[in-house]
Amino acid sequence: MAYEHILLDEADGVATLTLNRPQVLNALNTAALDELRDALDRVRDEKTARVLVLTGAGRAFCSGAQLASPGSPNEEVKASDAGARLESHFHPIMERIRRLDVPVICAVNGGAAGGGCSYALAGDIVIAARSAYFLQPFANIGLVPDVGSTWMLPRLVGKARAMAMMLLAERIPAETALEWGMVYQVVDDADLAATVAAMAGRLARGPTVAYRLIRQGVLAGLEQSFTETLVMERENQRDAGRTADHAEGVKAFLEKRPPAFAGR
Repeated sequence: MAYEHILLDEADGVATLTLNRPQVLNALNTAALDELRDALDRVRDEKTARVLVLTGAGRAFCSGAQLASPGSPNEEVKASDAGARLESHFHPIMERIRRLDVPVICAVNGGAAGGGCSYALAGDIVIAARSAYFLQPFANIGLVPDVGSTWMLPRLVGKARAMAMMLLAERIPAETALEWGMVYQVVDDADLAATVAAMAGRLARGPTVAYRLIRQGVLAGLEQSFTETLVMERENQRDAGRTADHAEGVKAFLEKRPPAFAGR
């Protein structure tokens, strides 16, 4: 698929997926969502990337679903079923992000609103520019939070903050998001690209199989019992212990040198 609304680049094991509709603050129409899904499938299937960076072009990360005036040729919201496009387009993106075998860094370069907020917070490591903000604007247009936000936000920030964020539909600045535990790090806007590149490079040189088991284990642990998690950890440790990277890590430790992980 040729891309018109996104960019996908890969170098040194780092795949960078950029939402590229800056003229509409990277709002997502159906075509952009189709491209995003195709790009995530490529990262999954080609298996050459060892880390994925998701970011936006211009002054926004993503302003969510593109809205249009009722009856316009480009109308994106159907009054008959406002949730249909969630099922067909938005939710499959979130599922693909969660099921990737590699770490995901979200570089939040500006506003992240609506579904864009959910995508921004779906990263394993979220680094935000100081000018960035997070917004659940749904109540302002008589809708409900979606794209997994009612699942993620209470787990990230607790019921009280999540409820207020959704009911009041107020912007949460990057510094507040850091205080609340929504993001890992906030950096000056001018330092975002370099900070993310350094983090991505570090992860791309790491033990990829172990990273996959870590991210899948944490996500599974949010939904299962303590005993089930202990069983899962035993199985994951068995799988990690059989990798070439584990053998290399032990050898490097004993030889007092940095490990050279191959990602297998």
